[in-house]
Amino acid sequence: MELQIKSLEDLLVERGRVSTEDLRKIRKLQAERGERIERLLLDLGFISEDDLLPVFSEYLGVPLVSRKELPSSAVSIPGLNVKFLRHARVLPVSLADGVLTAAMADPGDRDSRQGLEVATGCRLKPLLAKEKDIVEALEECYGEHGEGQGDGGGDGLVEYLSEDEEDVDHLRDLASEAPVIRFVNVLINRAVESRASDIHIEPFENELKVRYRIDGVLHDVDAPQRRLQAAIVSRIKIMAKLNIAERRLPQDGRIKLRMMGKEIDLRVSTLPTLYGESVVLRILDRGSIVLDLTKLGFPRDTQAQWDQLIVKPYGMILVTGPTGSGKTTTLYGSLNNINSPDKKIITIEDPVEYQLNGVNQIHVKPQIGLTFASGLRSIVRQDPDVIMVGEIRDAETAEIAIQAALTGHLVFSTLHTNDAAGAVSRLLEMGVEDYLLASSLLGVLAQRLVRRICPDCKRPVEGMLADQAELKSFMADGKNGERTEETLANTPLFQGEGCDNCSHTGYRGRAGIYELLMVDDAVRRAILDHASADQIRTKAIDLGMRTLREDGWRTVREGTTTLSEIIRVTRD
Repeated sequence: MELQIKSLEDLLVERGRVSTEDLRKIRKLQAERGERIERLLLDLGFISEDDLLPVFSEYLGVPLVSRKELPSSAVSIPGLNVKFLRHARVLPVSLADGVLTAAMADPGDRDSRQGLEVATGCRLKPLLAKEKDIVEALEECYGEHGEGQGDGGGDGLVEYLSEDEEDVDHLRDLASEAPVIRFVNVLINRAVESRASDIHIEPFENELKVRYRIDGVLHDVDAPQRRLQAAIVSRIKIMAKLNIAERRLPQDGRIKLRMMGKEIDLRVSTLPTLYGESVVLRILDRGSIVLDLTKLGFPRDTQAQWDQLIVKPYGMILVTGPTGSGKTTTLYGSLNNINSPDKKIITIEDPVEYQLNGVNQIHVKPQIGLTFASGLRSIVRQDPDVIMVGEIRDAETAEIAIQAALTGHLVFSTLHTNDAAGAVSRLLEMGVEDYLLASSLLGVLAQRLVRRICPDCKRPVEGMLADQAELKSFMADGKNGERTEETLANTPLFQGEGCDNCSHTGYRGRAGIYELLMVDDAVRRAILDHASADQIRTKAIDLGMRTLREDGWRTVREGTTTLSEIIRVTRD
């Protein structure tokens, strides 16, 4: 048995599926748990099922079959117990000439193989298939016969209970079932593989929905059965060290994992809804953050202006946009650019998403009185050169940030406004004095993230767009003189046809579009005059500011994204 395990290990390393360092850690854990190497690799996220199975198939000499190759109707075989099939994760495929062909999640399980041969009196020909595919096929083939057999449809001894029936010990038992642990691990693993930023688990009356947010857009994925909701939510709560007995109030937590050789942080948020708790897991991959501003999609002129702002000795710089528009990434990249041994940088965030070398980072904790405002007061007494405030949410935080900017500190922060000029109006509405704002504010950057056209299936759009009116309306939205019929006719447009590398969406990855409002004397006078956001925006455009939509048109002309994508993210 030891030789077989070692042979599998050698094959996994040879095929580049795992590293020798990962195997060293797994062997140490195996000595404690006594479980098989391949199961530990899967359960702990060191390898995905898609990567493991081809190598496992080669190692066992057993053919690997897909979901399409599994039968959709039951194969009648006397002596077979459906409960055993579900427990062993075995699906009969065919019976001919005394040979039973069966798909197994683990053809190396000798007990299950011998049990099948004894029960049927047939010689077994095993096939290898994904556990999820076998469970689905068993439900399709034997669903009607599986009720009342004690295993609730093949997902271990797990069933959905009403809220009145649940107790803490039972929830803990449900969450400790191996199928539930494996499902949650696979759910997270596949999300990371798919480059998802969030996992949404949403309960409805008759179904449990699971969706991944990929490149800012939600996509449905295969979901578990509704009755597994309590077990799955409890498992996630245990991982995040949350109270599994509390189902009436929202909770927030954090999970740290190692998956596919990478350190992954998950921000967990639970929210009670009509049909149970909705759970969102925000995936924070430390290795994926881009700290190089030149790779974020800044146009050269905007990049040059921004670089001039972030090296100022004091003042306030704001980044605005909706949630998920890349504000934190821009601020981290800016701090990384100016970080040097002669500067002391302190941040206060909710939460700290990524750790920056050489930067003092504080996580707000309102429950103990550590808010943005209180934390900012203490930060100023630490004599920093640069301060980053995660978000200005109230007048108190805004006032302290502005006072810090006026007393020799460079302050970065974010606001939730639609455009750059809106940040000025928002601060004035909070009660900030106009003369303080005019004296401290250096610039405001509004931004959005647009999906990039997949480079593997990118092709030019033949002829002009069908909706000429939409394109002309889009181009007329700004005051740029280059918007002419000639530009319309001579601009090549591109789109993605859809391929395996982009999950047939036509897009892969994202880039930023930007609107930078530089606060000069003219804008300061407008602030002192309490000009509206529209008036400030118009004045800034007259002085050369490129709007979000105009910058989006630049990315369309460069072939980075599509016109429909720009319209989607800049729609008012």
